Amino acid sequence: QVQLVESGGGMVQPGGSLKLSCATTGVIYAIHTMGWYRQAPGKERELVATITRGRSPNYSDSVKGRFTISRDNAKNAAYLQMDRLKPEDTAVYFCYVDSYTEYDEWFDYWGQGTQVTVSS
Repeated sequence: QVQLVESGGGMVQPGGSLKLSCATTGVIYAIHTMGWYRQAPGKERELVATITRGRSPNYSDSVKGRFTISRDNAKNAAYLQMDRLKPEDTAVYFCYVDSYTEYDEWFDYWGQGTQVTVSS
């Protein structure tokens, strides 16, 4: 069974940095897209960044220039480097994986989330 495990969340002051990691467990034939989403209290879950094999990363306008997504294909892992954090970045951050099998069956997976709090 595939599971995603996020780590690296925490509390940081405005202007600070954090790096989130997403590790996968279980057997995955191939991953197409890995990404990060976030959900703040009282708000809908929103896309932060995605990275698809062979393509340039995609970022929401609110984080462009401050966050960097990367992936390690050998480890089936994803990372989110967050710099110049703002209080409005406070949210639970979720890792997302879009994968497929050798039979062209597609599956989505979500992590449990990691809390990021930006506050002075």
